Amino acid sequence: MTRIIVVGGGFAGINLIKGLAGKKGIEVVLVDKNNYHFFPPLLYQVATAFIEPSNITYPFRKMFQGKQNVRFYNGTLLSVDDEEKQIITDSGRLNYDFLVLAMGTETNFYGLETLKTKALPIKTIEDALYLRNHLLMNMEKAVKTTNPQERTKLLNLVIAGGGPTGVELAGMAGEMSKSIFRKDYPELGEAAGNIYLVGSGDKLLGPMSKKAQQESYKQLFKLGIQIKLGVAVQDYMNDEVILSNGEKISTCSLIWASGVVAANVNGLPDESRGRGGRLKVDEYNSISGIDSIFAIGDICCQTTDKHYPEGHPQLAQVAIQQGELLAANLVNLTDNKRMKPFTYVNKGSMAIITKYHAVVDLPFGSFKGYFAWLTWLFVHIIPIAGFRNKAKLAYNWIWSFLTNDPNLRLIIRAKKDL
Repeated sequence: MTRIIVVGGGFAGINLIKGLAGKKGIEVVLVDKNNYHFFPPLLYQVATAFIEPSNITYPFRKMFQGKQNVRFYNGTLLSVDDEEKQIITDSGRLNYDFLVLAMGTETNFYGLETLKTKALPIKTIEDALYLRNHLLMNMEKAVKTTNPQERTKLLNLVIAGGGPTGVELAGMAGEMSKSIFRKDYPELGEAAGNIYLVGSGDKLLGPMSKKAQQESYKQLFKLGIQIKLGVAVQDYMNDEVILSNGEKISTCSLIWASGVVAANVNGLPDESRGRGGRLKVDEYNSISGIDSIFAIGDICCQTTDKHYPEGHPQLAQVAIQQGELLAANLVNLTDNKRMKPFTYVNKGSMAIITKYHAVVDLPFGSFKGYFAWLTWLFVHIIPIAGFRNKAKLAYNWIWSFLTNDPNLRLIIRAKKDL
């Protein structure tokens, strides 16, 4: 049996495993610190209490039922020993014939230690649930305080990052602020509180089309979002966000959606790492200089695709396509057949801005508005793991949008860490 260890059960890892499931002569072991796959594009909807975490998560062991050559190992990767062909995890060592690294990215605080300890990232299910609790607790505190300045500080929300996550989060928070929170917290009346979206670039949705950029700005502005472009968050001290232009914003909530860095892998040579910590790979996603180790998805940088000489964008579609092709290539490799080089097929990008309003960029053009919103809903249901999850998500979405009042605003805090 050829043993293939896959570290990371995101889009890249799961699509790789799907392609290897049932293949004779191959044993696949997935290593992940979580026991579930989740859908990152919708984390912001969990954080704003619009959908349940169970809508966008699926247990690995249930996913692998009936797949006789696939196993799950719960653990965190600590280092790689390619000479011994082993990985070292926090719960033991595992041997491999081929290793695939697919851990994706981590939140990048750009070396700003204060932000690392005080800002609120939105990268994992735990982050989203913590953020949900934090925002709801602030609302409860705002109801009880008699100090106007303290109330404003509790109600102000600063979102750092003008990309899709920041835009979608700002739009959702703005919608909920104008509709749901006014019904839930009548004690606050017209209490002052603003949502600030801060982007270091001169446009929102930088990688998308000009039409999408202009539309996102227009719709968020109409919603009352305070948009600040061309400035960066420099620090966060004493409940004040300090911007690079010297401006200060009083808030108890700084959400960090400003950047990512590739997950660190100990044991690999320094020369295998490129910009943003991404692992440099060849056209077959093999790490430069190491024949038995591959990297796919956001963690890798592949410069052999003529259309993307600086590397592919860190998008779900890239990860999915790399996972699918590497599965076929690993089967070919074990059968002593030629491998096929990777070429990314761009299927477009999209972002939801406000209720019933989104922007979509496709290879043949861009569109916006209600039809774009429907497209966004449809496309985001397809990759969700499990039919029950798809049906549940579709129902919850429709009900929440129609009633404009989802019932998930629960403050649930663990009594102790498990």
